[in-house]
Amino acid sequence: MRIKIKKYKKVKSTNDIALKLIKKNISEPTLITSVKQTNGRGRVGKKWISKKGNLFISLFFKFDQTKINFKQFAILNAFLLKKVVSKVISKKIKIKWPNDLLFNKQKFCGILQEVIKFNNFDYLIVGIGLNTNVVPQNKSFQSTSLKNILNRKINNQKILKNIKIGYEKFLDEKNKLSFSDLKRKYR
Repeated sequence: MRIKIKKYKKVKSTNDIALKLIKKNISEPTLITSVKQTNGRGRVGKKWISKKGNLFISLFFKFDQTKINFKQFAILNAFLLKKVVSKVISKKIKIKWPNDLLFNKQKFCGILQEVIKFNNFDYLIVGIGLNTNVVPQNKSFQSTSLKNILNRKINNQKILKNIKIGYEKFLDEKNKLSFSDLKRKYR
């Protein structure tokens, strides 16, 4: 399944843009990315510190909660992103459930899932904040970036392409495979 990409220079939140696009009746799977994000969101009302040079993505698609529910998607999203990022860094990545990727107990990726019902369809919005080149300072936890882990500048476009390809494959498989099969495949 092909995913359209919409690129922006500056947004408040890529998840907000996803919401607006859904409400404009755009129903095909779409990936939104922005060079700068001024008001990124995390889980339970927390703020995602968005430093220029990092990767900010939201992806949305229709989904049927009778086949795979919201909580199961949270598990699959974490596994899928871990698998994609593992291709870039072959080092040991840990998942801090339900929505963070860590290296040496330092956070470098956060995932925010939201559901919106529009025109009798459920849409899943998956927001991804990935510290690729800059380490944001946060008092509540230690963070890092892929650049610090690998000691080299990261090509955001290459990672964006890999995430898009990973999700296109996943969206094709989500209707054919059970949650258990998908979990086993992406684990």
